[in-house]
Amino acid sequence: MSVVKETNIKEPRITLVGAGPGDPELITLKAVNALKSADVILYDALVNEVLLDYAKPGAIKVYVGKRSGEHSFGQEAINKLMVDYALNYGHVVRLKGGDPFVFGRGYEELDYAADYSIPASVIPGLSSSISVPGLQQIPVTHRGIAESFWVVTGTTASGKLSNDLYEAARSKATVVVLMGLGKLKEIVKLYQHEGKGKLPVAAIQSGSTENEKLAVGIVDTIVEVVEEKQIEAPALLVFGEVVSLHPSFQPIRDFFEALKEEI
Repeated sequence: MSVVKETNIKEPRITLVGAGPGDPELITLKAVNALKSADVILYDALVNEVLLDYAKPGAIKVYVGKRSGEHSFGQEAINKLMVDYALNYGHVVRLKGGDPFVFGRGYEELDYAADYSIPASVIPGLSSSISVPGLQQIPVTHRGIAESFWVVTGTTASGKLSNDLYEAARSKATVVVLMGLGKLKEIVKLYQHEGKGKLPVAAIQSGSTENEKLAVGIVDTIVEVVEEKQIEAPALLVFGEVVSLHPSFQPIRDFFEALKEEI
């Protein structure tokens, strides 16, 4: 894949930038400054395009998103584009949703740039794994409830459940599952197998954006609640007692308390 060469050659460099979970105000000042200095911006599907307004006049903006059901760029093609633009235009900002190093394949891009001796740097972003539950006032840790948390991908490159999910389901930690909505029924079965059918669960769609939706339930009911609330991808899942701290969980708690009294 080739790019027409610009007349005035600039020193090639690449900056991997985390755009945060979706709200354009949840990007760092350092990231904004990088966007303002970019000669080329390669941006992903989950990036809010409002951020492109920070680009300087004449900057090249290239969509390299990956979405189901539409043309998408493979990682190898993105790597080649990134290097080609850097060699021909100068400063390339690789703008990625969330944080580049949390299931963002950021290190692969750094490694590819290094093969061409192109200087590269990283500007971290707010990962949806922490920020999206936080915006819903669901802490991933809380004294006396959860001492740690896992961040796990719901689907591996092979299309199967991550082996880490089996271990995570056995732990007492909060478990945040990214890209797992399509595997929700399978993940629920894991938790039920561990005897955790009453464990609180939240599913959050498009966190921090105008399309945000929330579904709260327990392992035994979350599939039905997600269907009722019409939760769609992109969405993340939160398994853990911390979800019980969300105000909408109180009716569920009251129901089970009343059930105990009847018994």
